[in-house]
Amino acid sequence: MRIVDGKVIVCSPGRNFVTLKLVTEDGVHGLGDATLNGRELAVASYLSDHVLPLLIGRDARRIEDTWHYLYTGAYWRRGPVTMAAIGAVDTALWDILGKTLDTPVYQLLGGASRESVMVYGHANGETVDDTVKAVAHYIDMGYRAVRAQCAIPGVLHAYGVGRGQLYYEPAEKGRPLESVWSTERYLDFVPSLFERLRKEFGFDVHLLHDVHHRLTPIEAGRLGKSLEPYRLFWLEDPTPAELQSAFRIIRQHTTTPIAVGEVFNTIFDCAQLIEEHLIDYIRTTVIHAGGITHLRKIAALAELHHVRTGAHGATDLGPVSLAAALHFDLNVHNFGIQEYMRHTEETDRVFPHAYSFQRGAMHPGDAPGLGVDLDEALAAKYPYEPAYLPVNRLQDGTVHSW
Repeated sequence: MRIVDGKVIVCSPGRNFVTLKLVTEDGVHGLGDATLNGRELAVASYLSDHVLPLLIGRDARRIEDTWHYLYTGAYWRRGPVTMAAIGAVDTALWDILGKTLDTPVYQLLGGASRESVMVYGHANGETVDDTVKAVAHYIDMGYRAVRAQCAIPGVLHAYGVGRGQLYYEPAEKGRPLESVWSTERYLDFVPSLFERLRKEFGFDVHLLHDVHHRLTPIEAGRLGKSLEPYRLFWLEDPTPAELQSAFRIIRQHTTTPIAVGEVFNTIFDCAQLIEEHLIDYIRTTVIHAGGITHLRKIAALAELHHVRTGAHGATDLGPVSLAAALHFDLNVHNFGIQEYMRHTEETDRVFPHAYSFQRGAMHPGDAPGLGVDLDEALAAKYPYEPAYLPVNRLQDGTVHSW
C-alpha cells in the first residue's frame, strides 16, 4: 500500500487552515491538519518542498517507522514547523489505515475507554455580567465544563474576549494587533470574577481559566492560592513553561490544578513537569506534538504520574485535528477533558465530518478512519489571507508574553 501522491491545500473559510492529503496506490486518501497559526505557509512549504518528495513510494502502513524517518532521520529535530508537518503526515496515515481496514481510528488504538468525551466551551464577556450570561448560555447548551474569561477594567484587548458568541479567533488580518497588559490589575480582578460565578452557578459546573503564559511563577502561585475557594477545574498556562522547574514555585503555593502544554512539540518539553508532578493536565495537541503516534507516548508517560490529558482545541486547529483528538480522547485511559471551540459554518462545509456534540460531550463517530473529508472545490473559494496573533506589551512598552 504505497503512497503515490500527496498535496498541501491552504484555504481560509473564516480563518486559515493547512491540510495535507496523501493518496495510496489503492486510491485511499488520508488527511492531516498542518495549521500553525500565523506561520501557516512555513509548514506548507516544509511539507511541499521537503517532506512530500520523501513520502512517495513509502508503505503507508508503516506509521511508526515513517514518524522516526521524518523526526530522527532529519537530524534537525523539534520545533513547531517540523512537528506540525510530522503531525500532519502521521494523522493522514492513521486516517488511511482506518479507511483501509474499514474501522474508526479509535478502534485501531485499542477501542473506547469511555462512552463519550467531556468537552469545555469558552464563555467570555466585556463585563462580569456579560461573562455570567455567557456561562449560563453554555450551561443551557448542556456543557458541564466552561472556561470563563473577562475583559480586565483598564486593560485594552484582554486575552480571551472574542468577537463571536461561540468561538474565539484572536488572529487579525494584516499586521499583528498590539495589546497592553497590566499584571497588577489582572491579579486584583480575576478572583472577584470567579467569586461571582460560583455565587451564580454553585459548584455543579466545572470552571476553567486561562492565564495564557502572562505571569511569573510567584505571581501564578498567588493567583492559584486566591482561586482555591472557587475550586477551578484547572488554571491554564500560568507562566511560560520553557523553564519547567519554575512550576515547583507554583506547586509550593497553591493546590489549584495546573494545565499546560498547548505550545509543546515533544515529550521532552513536558517530561520534567510530568515526572516531578508539577502539573495536573497536559495539553499537547495532535497537530503540534507530532501526531497521534507521539501524543500517545506523552499520554503514557503522564499516566504513570497521575497526570491527565486536556488537549488544546482552539479554532486554529481544523476539523481534521479535532477529529483526531476525539479518537485519541475516546481511547486513552488517563483522559481528562477536551477543549472544544466551534468552527464557523463555512469551515464545517469545507470539512464535512462525522463527530458530534451532545449534552456537554463529543464522539468522533464510527466512520472509517478519522471521519473527516475535504471539499477541495469549495476550499478553493476561500484563498489564504495573511493573519497574525496579537503581540502583547506591558504598560511601559516592553514586549510581554501574549
